[in-house]
Amino acid sequence: MFIIGPHLSKREGYLSMGMQAEGLGANTFQYFSRSPRGSEVKPVDAADAQAYQEYAAEHGIVSPLAYAPYDIEPASGKTEQRDFALAVMAEDMARLDEVPGQNYLVRPGSALDEDKEQGLANFAAAINATVHPSQDAKLLICMLAGEGHQLCSTFEEVKQVFDQVELKDHVGVLIDASALWGAGYDIVGDLDGVLDEFDSVIGLDKLLAVHLNDSKEARGSHVDRHARIGEGTIGFDALVTMTNNERLASLPFYLEEPHSTLAEYREDIERFRQARKA
Repeated sequence: MFIIGPHLSKREGYLSMGMQAEGLGANTFQYFSRSPRGSEVKPVDAADAQAYQEYAAEHGIVSPLAYAPYDIEPASGKTEQRDFALAVMAEDMARLDEVPGQNYLVRPGSALDEDKEQGLANFAAAINATVHPSQDAKLLICMLAGEGHQLCSTFEEVKQVFDQVELKDHVGVLIDASALWGAGYDIVGDLDGVLDEFDSVIGLDKLLAVHLNDSKEARGSHVDRHARIGEGTIGFDALVTMTNNERLASLPFYLEEPHSTLAEYREDIERFRQARKA
């Protein structure tokens, strides 16, 4: 099954997102767990959650992905930033268990006040403080482009985190096309080589999801700025190759486009579906 979907707003609840996804020809979706800049969040509406689960089962919607807010810094050595990140992550993960079948995507952030090794250790410790054996949701590490002091822009750095994670079966990795490209990985000219390297360093069993996005920037720029799919430096054909690669094909793909409308998402989901069939 080809699992593909857009980034949607959670404002109207789970059932609304499920219905929007189905209306766009999607069978999954991504959403921010709360404001991408961080804030309090409303409790899960039990009736909405139940209605969504029934709708999702009927329409084949699977693997929603909750994206943690951008402004948490789980790798930070500063007590205030760290405590805020831990509180948000713990609350979000507990909330996801009220609607089973989801995963939770976290950006490691940057090592601003300590060296990279300590920042990676801090991030691993934040994961260990968040993930518990009874939880349904898995925590996914979002690889970044390496801008400034960003962490986890290389497979080796992700492995350093994994080596310190206690509940490894509850943690995975999401690769982001634009971020990988910005970090220097040649997903256009040598995707198989990139996947070979990922497998050698981390293990493909840890790769659980993909962000499908194009980039405005050159490979190795260490900048992750999204372009409309097919209009950037990665290009539609290379992204199609990712969806068709036998080692990625069964993973959920989440579309990310700058300021995208639902009509644009519908168009691109259909383009990917047609290319997948071809």
